[in-house]
This record gives sequence, structure tokens and C-alpha cells, in this order.
Amino acid sequence: MEKYQALRREYPRFYYRSYELCENEREVQITYRFEIQGLSSFAPVWKFPKAEGDTQKWGEDALFQKMVFSLGMVELVSYWKITCSPQVFVEAGALDEEQILWWKDLYFNGLGEFFYVNEIGEADPSDFMEIQCLGEPDAASGKTGAGRGAAAGSPADLGTEQKQPDFAPGTRVLVPIGGGKDSAVSLELLKKAGASLWAYIINPRGATLATVQAAGLPKERAIRVSRTLDPNMLALNRQGYLNGHTPFSALAAFSSLLAARMYGLSYIALSNESSANESTVAGSTVNHQYSKSFKFEMDFHRYRERYLPGSAYYFSLLRPLSEFQIAKYFAGQKQYHRVFRSCNAGSKTDSWCGRCPKCLFVYLILSPFLESREVEAIFGRNMLEDVSLRPTLEQLIGMQEEKPFECVGSRDEINTAAVLAIDRMEREGKALPALLAFYKDSGMYEAYRAAGDPFSTYFDEENLLPGPLKELVRKACASLE
Repeated sequence: MEKYQALRREYPRFYYRSYELCENEREVQITYRFEIQGLSSFAPVWKFPKAEGDTQKWGEDALFQKMVFSLGMVELVSYWKITCSPQVFVEAGALDEEQILWWKDLYFNGLGEFFYVNEIGEADPSDFMEIQCLGEPDAASGKTGAGRGAAAGSPADLGTEQKQPDFAPGTRVLVPIGGGKDSAVSLELLKKAGASLWAYIINPRGATLATVQAAGLPKERAIRVSRTLDPNMLALNRQGYLNGHTPFSALAAFSSLLAARMYGLSYIALSNESSANESTVAGSTVNHQYSKSFKFEMDFHRYRERYLPGSAYYFSLLRPLSEFQIAKYFAGQKQYHRVFRSCNAGSKTDSWCGRCPKCLFVYLILSPFLESREVEAIFGRNMLEDVSLRPTLEQLIGMQEEKPFECVGSRDEINTAAVLAIDRMEREGKALPALLAFYKDSGMYEAYRAAGDPFSTYFDEENLLPGPLKELVRKACASLE
């Protein structure tokens, strides 16, 4: 808290100066210009590959320019958090008062974990940041002109209606790929629907590329985008300035609009499930997965419709489902089992570390649906025999107030998975591994076993799925019973 207050006093002003768009026959490169006055300037870079034969001059496309500016509004929060400057001056484009409220709401909720972990208790949605827009955009160049006023207050209700466009076989769909089980399930369901698929990958790695290959998509259907962080930010992080979690999925949302625009794709199908709505800290709104939640999805849908009309329709295909159901469906997709990865600790080496909360969660959620040897083969070790992971298990099942700050399922479905895994092993006459033996004696086993399995038939009606896809997912859900 003292550091937060001191940095805000010393560095009161943050600037979104401009963006530069350069393109050639192969790619579009976007360089953003941010500055913390008196400390440092930053120039992160995004690169979007062009489709073969693309002769479009994207710098002259007005909607594309608005998308580029909007992506910068998400990118800036990774640099703003270094000092949490109370004033943010936007020179790169124009925002009306409702937009300013919308962005403040995203920043505040998307930084909930950042504020919580850094013990910044005084952060308030009305005054943690004041946004002043100083310029009007020039759609052709991104240059700015006359000034515009500031706004503050509660989140904006943009007031647009949900639209459920028609969906038919052959519809062109962009699917963001993270390398985990969820996007693999989306790919398989959309293939059943007869969609024409493109994969969207930010900073490709082995698991993301292998997922595309396992799905049977040709290389030209994988849109590989590069995002490069500014080294000045990384240096300041090492020096002890404020650091922490930012809403990455919001970056994926806005950047995917650019890719869909360039490739002429009508839909963007995310793979965020209903479990992402649960708070990470019990009894609070702090949610590690905020930008994967339905609230953000709905907010983004409204923003896109009002301020980026003509952009691709954005929805999460798996929103009606729980992580439990997704794991059950994924268990039958054997072609992905050797290649999928979703461990943050092992992301640089494209591996499962086998010791973090994410690894333990995936191990647990798959255990009711795969043979023990199959799960062990995925992770290279039997994590359920590792007693050092007991505190992590206690977090996952709700014995502690906080879940791990990772993308993991709800407490109830993790408990259900543990109960079903125990019952399966006992039916097969197998000795329980250490963590499941502890769980069975904890008192939670009996309670959740009595409650039964509420997830196999679960279907969340709060979603933005086009009608035919909603019915497809409903049938897939029914097949899991």
C-alpha cells in the first residue's frame, strides 16, 4: 500500500501517446507509444500476418484503425500498473464518456487480483484512475487533434441488444488456441457443426501448433500473431515496481477482432466455460479469470456492437458448460492427450511442471474419466501421490478461502471429480493415492458424495451462442450423461 501511494504521488501521469501502423505484403505491424511521465516510455509491438494474396491497405480501413486503437487501450494497462498513475491521458484517439466508464470498469475488475495480491486495499472503482481523452482520431493515420474531456463514475450500460446471427455449415470461424483442453473441445464441436475453421494463436509455442495439427487444420489456417513486451517494462519489474496479473483474455478479445477483419471471418468462438464466473477469493469479486467471465463477454459484445460495428461476432462456445463436462468430453479426444499443455509454470519449455495448482487441477478433473495410467502418462508422474501438494488441494476444494490464482474450475466440480475418482478406484480395487486418501478422510468426501453429480446434465442458459451451435452443445452435453 505504501509503495502504491508513493508511486502515484511521484508519477501522477500516464500517457497513451499514439500508435504507428506499418504494413508490407506479408504483415501488419503495430507499435504503441506509452509513457509514464518522469519514469519511462514504452513501445510494445504487435505483428499480424496477412493472408496469401491480401492486397488490402489496412491502414486505410477505418474500422481496422478503431480496432487498433482499442487494442492499445487494453495493452496500456500492463504498463500503467507499474506506477498506477492516477491520471491517464489518451492522445491516440477519441473516447466518449460511456467508453471511458467502460474501460475503467474493465481495468478495475481485470486488475482485481493485482490489487488483492499487492494489498492495495484503497483502490476504488470511481477514483483509482481518471481518464482524460485529449485527441480526436484521424482514421487514416492514427494521428490526433483537438482535446476532449474526462469522465468518472460507475460502469456504463451501452444499451445494445444481443444479436444471435444465423449459423450454417461452411461459416468461417476464428478459434483462439491456448494449447489446453478447452480450445481442443471447441475445435471438435465446431468441426461437427461443419464450420470452416481458422486458428488464432498469440506467440505460438509447441502445444498451440500441435493442437492445430491434431485438429487436422492446414498450416495456412493458423493465424500466428506476435506480441512483444517492451524491455523497459521488464526492467522496471525487476527493479521492484508494481507488478501482477492483468486481463490477458481481454487482449485476446480485441486482437482477435483484428485477425478476423483481415481474414474475412464472421465469428470468433472462444472456449471460456461457466466455471470462469466463480470468484477466486470466496465472498469477494476478485476473479483471476475475470476477462473469461460472462460479464466481460457480455460487456465486450455490447462494446463491439456500439463502437466497432461490422466486426466479427464474439461468443464463447463452451459458456453453457462446466470444466467438469469439458474434461469428460476431452477424455474421449485421444488425439490431443499427448500434445495439450496449460501449465503456466512450464509454458516456456512447453511442458507440465507437475507441481503447480494448474497441473493438479487438470490431473484431478481428468481422473474420473481416464485410466490412472493414462493421466500419469500425460503428466509424467503420479501427482496424487505427492503429499507436498496437499495445501494446493485444500485451496482447490475450498478448505481454504482462496482458490489458487490460476484458471481452474469451480470448487464444487473439483470436489465432484475427487469423489468420482475415489469411487472409480475403489470399484476397481485400487489403493487410493495419498491426496485422495486424505480427501476421503477430510469430511468433504461424504458431503459431496451425498450431493451426487450435478454437472453431467448442467447447461448454463446465460450465453451468446447462435441457435444452431447452442443446440449442438446441448446435444454434446446430453451425450455425457
